[in-house]
Amino acid sequence: MSKVNSFFRDVRRYLAATVMLSVLGMVSPGAAQASTADFVRGLWPDAQAMGVSRQAFEASFASYSPSSKVMELTRKQPEFTQTVQQYLDKRITAAQAKKGQAMRGEWAQTLGAAQQRFGVQPEIVLAIWGMETNFGGFMGGNNTIHALATLTQNGYRTDFFRKELLTALRIVSDGHVRPGDMVGSWAGAMGHTQFMPSSFARYAVDFNGDGRKDIWNSIPDALGSTANYLNAFGWRNGETWGYEVKLPSNFDFASARQLEKAPLSRWQQMGIARISGKAFPRPEDTARLYMPAGASGPAFLLLPNFDVIKRYNNSDSYALAVGHLADRIIGSGSFVTPWPSGDYALSKAQRAELQTLLARAGYDVGSPDGVIGPKTRAAVMAYQSRIGVAADGHVSGLLLERLKR
Repeated sequence: MSKVNSFFRDVRRYLAATVMLSVLGMVSPGAAQASTADFVRGLWPDAQAMGVSRQAFEASFASYSPSSKVMELTRKQPEFTQTVQQYLDKRITAAQAKKGQAMRGEWAQTLGAAQQRFGVQPEIVLAIWGMETNFGGFMGGNNTIHALATLTQNGYRTDFFRKELLTALRIVSDGHVRPGDMVGSWAGAMGHTQFMPSSFARYAVDFNGDGRKDIWNSIPDALGSTANYLNAFGWRNGETWGYEVKLPSNFDFASARQLEKAPLSRWQQMGIARISGKAFPRPEDTARLYMPAGASGPAFLLLPNFDVIKRYNNSDSYALAVGHLADRIIGSGSFVTPWPSGDYALSKAQRAELQTLLARAGYDVGSPDGVIGPKTRAAVMAYQSRIGVAADGHVSGLLLERLKR
C-alpha cells in the first residue's frame, strides 16, 4: 500500500510541476526547447541589426533556458510599506559607514580622478556603491542576458526588457565583458553600481584605460561610470544634497505645502534654520521641505543634488539614504532629531481605511481609494488642527490609530 501511495504522490508532484511549467511557458522539455529555440532565433535579426556578432550572440545564449526563479520574483514584489526610518535603519549602519571610509582610503586615487573629471564628490559615489551592492559584496548573481531573455520570452514588460536584452548583447559583442561575467539582479541591473544595459550604453566609461568598460570586474570603471552618470544629470560639484533643519514652534505647514520649492532665504524667513546652527552657505539655492515622519521627526531642506541622486532610483527614501551614508562616510553622525516611536507605514488598504474614517468624521476625502491626494491631505490637516496637533498633513500609522479611537 505504501508503494501505491508513493506512486500516486509522485504522479501528483509531476502534475503540479507540469502546471507550474505551463504557467511559465515551459510545458515539457521538448516544447520548452522548441519554444526557446524559436524565441532565440527570432531575436537574431534585431541583434544583428544592432551590430551584435554571431559569435557573441551564440556565446550569450549557450545553455540558456528560461529561469523559473526570475519569473517567480516578478510575482513576489510586495507593496512598499516601510517608513523612511525603517528603510534607513536597514541600510545605513555604523559598520556600513566604516566600510565606506575604508573604501575611500583604498580607492582615493580613483575617486579623486573621478571628481576631477566629472565633478562629483567621492563620498556620494561611495554611498551609491554601498547602497547598490554593499561595495561589491553582492552584485545579484544572475546571468544578465539569461534573466532579461527570461523576462522577454515570458511577456513581462516585453518592449522594455527586449530593448535591454538587445543592448546587453551589444555590450558583450563589443568586448566589454564575457557573457558569463555579466551578472546582476533578476531585472537586469548590473555590476558594482547596478547599471541597466541602456544606462551602461549611455554613461559607462573605461576609467582604467584598458579599452573596455567593465563595471563587473573593474572597480575604477564602476566608480568612474557612476560619477559620469551623476554628472550627466546635472550634479553640482562642491554642493551637498540637503540639510537637516529645525522648524519653529509656530510653523505654517499649509503655506509650506503650497510653497513647494523656494530659495533657502525664503525658508529662513519662515523660521527654518539648520539644525547644526550654521548658516546656509548659498541662501539663493532652491530647496524643498521634506518631513518624512511629519512634524515630530527629522526635517530636511533638499537641494538640487538630491534630485540628481533620484535619477539613480526615483525614491526619496533611497536618495536620503545615499545622502546620509555619504555624510556618515565623511564623519557626520546620525540625524539630530529623533524619529517618532511606534509609527508604521500604511498599506493601500489601511490608507483607504484612514480615508473612510475621515469621511465618517465629516471631512471630504473624495473616494476612499487608498491614494493620498490633495483632498485627503487637506482633510488630514483639518483633522489635526481640530485635535490640537501640528497640522503637517502627514499620513501614518499613528494617525490611523488616533482616528480609530
